[in-house]
Amino acid sequence: MRNKKGFTLIELLVVIAIIGLLSTLAVVSLNGARQKARDAVRKSDLNAIATAMELYKTESGNDQYYATVGACATPANLATKATDGDLCEGNAIGTYMTSIPGDPSTDQEYTYTGDADGYTITADLESTASSFVCTNGSCKEVAD
Repeated sequence: MRNKKGFTLIELLVVIAIIGLLSTLAVVSLNGARQKARDAVRKSDLNAIATAMELYKTESGNDQYYATVGACATPANLATKATDGDLCEGNAIGTYMTSIPGDPSTDQEYTYTGDADGYTITADLESTASSFVCTNGSCKEVAD
């Protein structure tokens, strides 16, 4: 009688199935963590923009959220670029931030509406059915 050593085909298939199941669970869990991380970046970006907007309003001396004269005098987009491609010095981002933050998954600019007296910046969150909104220095998560 020979002494056979090794695994049977059934044992190998069971181990492969278990490894496959565990790797699937790991990938699903990792995707959720990535969504939450991108949402954290969005919230951080909007808080930074809101802080820059408030600093600009406070320190500009004109008590407004953007310059009212010059090439950058437009409320349509807080991330306005001058015609030469440089960031405008007449708005909060050109004055207090070194670059225009964009959405981490699409690299598109965040939604901005406003005028010299107020603004609203919005980012849609991935991990929850909500948006993160900053209005005149106050930021909060809002259900869609």
